Amino acid sequence: MKGAYTNPIFLAMILMIAMAAALVQGQGTRVGFYARTCSRAESIVRSTVQTHFRSNPAIAPGLLRMHFHDCFVQGCDGSILIDGPNAEKTVPPNRLLRGYEVIDDAKTQLEAACPGVVSCADILALAARDSVLLTRGINWQVPTGRKDGRVSLASDTSNLPGFRESIDSQKQKFADFGLNTQDLVALVGGHTIGTSACQLFSYRLYNFTNGGPDPTIKPAFVPQLQALCPQNGDGSRRIDLDTGSGNRFDTSFFANLRNGRGILESDQKLWTDVSTRTFVQRFLGERGLRPLNFNVEFARSMVKMSNIGVKTSTNGEIRRICSAIN
Repeated sequence: MKGAYTNPIFLAMILMIAMAAALVQGQGTRVGFYARTCSRAESIVRSTVQTHFRSNPAIAPGLLRMHFHDCFVQGCDGSILIDGPNAEKTVPPNRLLRGYEVIDDAKTQLEAACPGVVSCADILALAARDSVLLTRGINWQVPTGRKDGRVSLASDTSNLPGFRESIDSQKQKFADFGLNTQDLVALVGGHTIGTSACQLFSYRLYNFTNGGPDPTIKPAFVPQLQALCPQNGDGSRRIDLDTGSGNRFDTSFFANLRNGRGILESDQKLWTDVSTRTFVQRFLGERGLRPLNFNVEFARSMVKMSNIGVKTSTNGEIRRICSAIN
């Protein structure tokens, strides 16, 4: 890569990797955990994600969301992958997730190459990173070594932030896992790829206040959204969370928030709340503020998040199949 070693982004990435390595010490994960026991682990996951992405690009945001939803319930232990009538994947926020078949495919290949070595939790963490890379986002080194959890309960999912949630509530939920306000804004920035069902935001378009739409939506944008999600229309219809750039990992999502074009109410609040707006502005490089590189900070926050509640040999296992405990 021309000028890579003097490129500020490259140098920041090196710094991030060093910090990430320091961050995971003592938590049971490290970069290159499978180097000796299953040297092809990461390449198998990456090629599997690539294969599925070519036929269905929607799996990229699906896998990214799945990792987030996994980590916020019982920690990053693959518990979201477990089947069952009362499992995590049965609750409304998880029913719309996509990509379970990608994890199952990668697991099948890994069990053939390295039986009983690579955890489903690690496969999901790696697949989330690969999904960002495939949508032209940053690459980063993922610490691995997680064990798989043995519990998956729908009743434990209250920690998942909701689409109507206040910023104060979102900040508290993130803080409970050691994530700060900048982490919150960076990780929600993952909505730069993917879609939302109309049923999750159409209430903002009709009779929100005084018979009109949500006033935080740019007035000129309302008719466009109403055309996509008519009142009493198909609530399952999906539209881009990042209008105009829904398939590319970039800062367009934050620009849309600044311009009153956020889709989810909880997303738009990142701009209307002063405590989070500054980070949006810094990710956008607005004049007068110290800029933040979104890709680099997103990767840093992902490493932090991926070490929430890591299971060890004493309270975890390596599942033979990802959808069921051994």
